[in-house]
Amino acid sequence: MPKRALFALGLAACLLAPAGAWGQALHERHDEAIQVVPSPAVREGKTPDLQEVVRRVVQKTNDFRKEQGREPVKAEDKLTQAARYFAGFMARTNKYGHAADGNHPADRARKYGYDYCIVAENIAYQYNSAGFGTAELADAFVEGWKHSPGHRRNMLDPDVTDTAVAVVRSEQGGYYYAVQMFGRPHALAITYEIENRSGETVRYRIGGQTFPLPPRYARKHTQCRPDDLLFNWPGPMGLSPSVRPAKGDHLVIEKGPEGFRVEKR
Repeated sequence: MPKRALFALGLAACLLAPAGAWGQALHERHDEAIQVVPSPAVREGKTPDLQEVVRRVVQKTNDFRKEQGREPVKAEDKLTQAARYFAGFMARTNKYGHAADGNHPADRARKYGYDYCIVAENIAYQYNSAGFGTAELADAFVEGWKHSPGHRRNMLDPDVTDTAVAVVRSEQGGYYYAVQMFGRPHALAITYEIENRSGETVRYRIGGQTFPLPPRYARKHTQCRPDDLLFNWPGPMGLSPSVRPAKGDHLVIEKGPEGFRVEKR
């Protein structure tokens, strides 16, 4: 029987801010249904150690992040449960896509108890009638994701801290399904407060959205990612230099003889 190889991949990302705070949601999907035909040759081919494949995928991903100046991500138990479930679902049903089970990556993370601020997911499947060696299969998944812009972006996201990888083989046709998840827990969300003591309404911009803040008002923001804060002062002063708030900051706007200023209290 001639050797046959097949590879496909997909990605999704979700960013969520808690109720009452500004945020955005992003989903990028590649959905596909495949039909597989059992082949005796699959059972006679090379058989990879899937536990070692997972370890290698995590290690190679962190090696890639280090090369690109990113901090490493660590395996997280609840995300791992979500990844194992979904890889197993695709292997069992041979349905492929980020919504193959009727849910999205963030839904699955939440179902398994991961209290997230950011969730991203890469998926892929591999097939070769001659089978795979352990290193060969791990390399195939990682290199495929690295050379696809959306998947690469998930792998190099500077704001994620957690990861999870699962690889499951379909008994029906020998396809290997992989799920790679990334996350940032809600505990690492950046919450800060801006208080206006200047006596005038001021406006400021975060992530392309502008907020007015009247005198004697304060507003609290919760962000999943660090972002610059830009004030647009009334009158001739115009735009201020940008400020990047940190978790727990209390920013106070005041006006003195030299104009408006922002201080951290």
